[in-house]
Amino acid sequence: MALASSIVMGRITSISPQSPVRGRSGFAYAQPSYFGGIVVDKRKQLSFTLESNPRSRRISLSVRCSFSPALTPELKATLDKVVTSHKVILFMKGTKDFPMCGFSNTVVQILKSLNVPFETINILENEMLRQGMKEYSNWPTFPQLYIDGEFFGGCDIAMEAYKSGNLQELLEKAMCS
Repeated sequence: MALASSIVMGRITSISPQSPVRGRSGFAYAQPSYFGGIVVDKRKQLSFTLESNPRSRRISLSVRCSFSPALTPELKATLDKVVTSHKVILFMKGTKDFPMCGFSNTVVQILKSLNVPFETINILENEMLRQGMKEYSNWPTFPQLYIDGEFFGGCDIAMEAYKSGNLQELLEKAMCS
């Protein structure tokens, strides 16, 4: 859902379905959405100012977004260490023994069918980790598969590579290195 404003007669009627606006300036919390290529998370504050000129029927809206990065330098260093210390690691919802998402389960089953030793990290246990991983990989969804220290992809990419045989080939190379 794109972040959209309804402007009627020089007033902002909404920033998002759950964000009523009071007065000519203020703040609202946005729904998760894409805003100018930036993911706007509902916990982040958006500031706005509305200026209208009734004579020219022009309305200008300026929006200032304040975001604090979820990927702190400390978290990045930790993730670098974790990702490079395992040949195959899957950041997923749940664990390999108890996946909590169909997509995570699919990747677990693929890796198990290839008899590949792999580690998993349950991103549901730590919200900061979950948000930081999205920035770290520049990938918005989970699971996230890393092979030989490199981000490989999510469920769809893993599934396609599995079907084509490319995943097995890449995993064999990683296990031998």
